[in-house]
Amino acid sequence: MNSLRGPRSSPAESSPRGEVLLLAARPWFIWFTLVAALVVEFMPVGRRPWLPDLLAMTLVFWVVHQPRRVGIGAGFVFGLLIDAQHAALLGEHALAYSLLAFFAVMLHRRLLWFSLHQQALQILPLFAAARLLEFLVAMMAGGSPPGLSYAVAPLLQAALWPLLSWLLLAPQRRAPAPDENRPL
Repeated sequence: MNSLRGPRSSPAESSPRGEVLLLAARPWFIWFTLVAALVVEFMPVGRRPWLPDLLAMTLVFWVVHQPRRVGIGAGFVFGLLIDAQHAALLGEHALAYSLLAFFAVMLHRRLLWFSLHQQALQILPLFAAARLLEFLVAMMAGGSPPGLSYAVAPLLQAALWPLLSWLLLAPQRRAPAPDENRPL
């Protein structure tokens, strides 16, 4: 019977890259970080096309790490809120965030097996495609082209991905209360 199942693997072998086991993410922390990123996006810094989209990054992070809690619907709602705040075409960011969340859900199992720097390279096309979609929708609505600095934001988002991942996973890395009956 064991020959049909293949060789047994230890829990350390089944975790990506030998990482330590993380504690469960608390739902209040997930939604707090998303709302905090939304508040940062609401700050009146003016229209700077090169600035990274912190809300998109946080959304992709939680869709990848917690796809049952944060999904396409959250991307749509946050996108509508950003559209209303930026006085953009209603649905411009909602469409981009929804597709970003959709493709992040498609990649979430595979993406977690890579290191943070490799993950950044894997999600760079997602951020670039979302930015391109926002650009195309704005151009179809009669907007003016933002220039080449518009292409810098996805590069900055991918470069900041390891730092954001480290920060958002920090509360899950804390050691559980020691217990002599629990070996992990």
